[in-house]
Amino acid sequence: MPHLENTVLCRESQVSILQSLFGERHHFSFPSIFIYGHTASGKTYVTQTLLRTLELPHVFVNCVECFSLRLLLEQILNKLNHLSSSEGNCSTQITCETFNDFVRLFKQVTKAESLKDQTVYIVLDKAEYLRDMEANLLPGFLRLQELTDRNVTVLFLSEIVWEKFRPNTGCFEPFVLYFPDYSIGNLQKILSHDHPPEYSADFYAAYINILLGVFYTVCRDLKELRHLAVLNFPKYCEPVVKGEANERDTRKLWRNIEPHLKRAMQTVYLREISSSQWEKLQKDDIDPAQLKGIRGSIETVTRDISLIDY
Repeated sequence: MPHLENTVLCRESQVSILQSLFGERHHFSFPSIFIYGHTASGKTYVTQTLLRTLELPHVFVNCVECFSLRLLLEQILNKLNHLSSSEGNCSTQITCETFNDFVRLFKQVTKAESLKDQTVYIVLDKAEYLRDMEANLLPGFLRLQELTDRNVTVLFLSEIVWEKFRPNTGCFEPFVLYFPDYSIGNLQKILSHDHPPEYSADFYAAYINILLGVFYTVCRDLKELRHLAVLNFPKYCEPVVKGEANERDTRKLWRNIEPHLKRAMQTVYLREISSSQWEKLQKDDIDPAQLKGIRGSIETVTRDISLIDY
């Protein structure tokens, strides 16, 4: 699927596995799928993009927002109810207090013609928070297909491994899928894909290469790196904008941005100042230590952060 390949980069293996598990729309899929990996490894993005692109009926729930059993169950049911309504005018809100009620109401909602004869997907993001809820909740979701006798698949997205997630009482085992951290080559490809249209792809790729050369040893988080790329790019292309250099003057562009990236290492990634404050520092050429009283050199910061186990 070309559109999906252009949208989801460097996760071809995971996309292929999920597509195989989903199968055809009318096929019974695997009852539960456990997807895990570190933060910013693409779990949520890939899952949402795949379900939307394939136009599969699904509901997405963040377990951090639904901090109680009732909130969680009602949000799933009401989203399903909205999904099953052809007009989208579901004025009646479903109330549900127990998992037994949830099973009964789930069977009623999924009787709708729009959901008949196709798999319904329930995506539970930040699923590790389920462990703090009622003991029967996780085993119930794992066996939801069996309990409801409906074509439903529950996807758990988590940052912890299944061995730490599994209940002590034993339960139905899900299909486990691991999302590894992005390699430096993956990050280069993904970040370069975001290049502004007014600049060439090669020019932006050279900038990303410099950015990763500075930050990769202390930061592997795609979200943070993307934030840093956007924040520091105006300084990198400043000589080009002023007419002092062209896009091929890599050495001159590097000399211009090197001290700026070192200051960024001290401040922005550690989030000691806001993006707006950082932009003001750029314009005024102020040492960030004057704003926040930061102590120590960039070498000290780098050494301390590099001790973190990634």
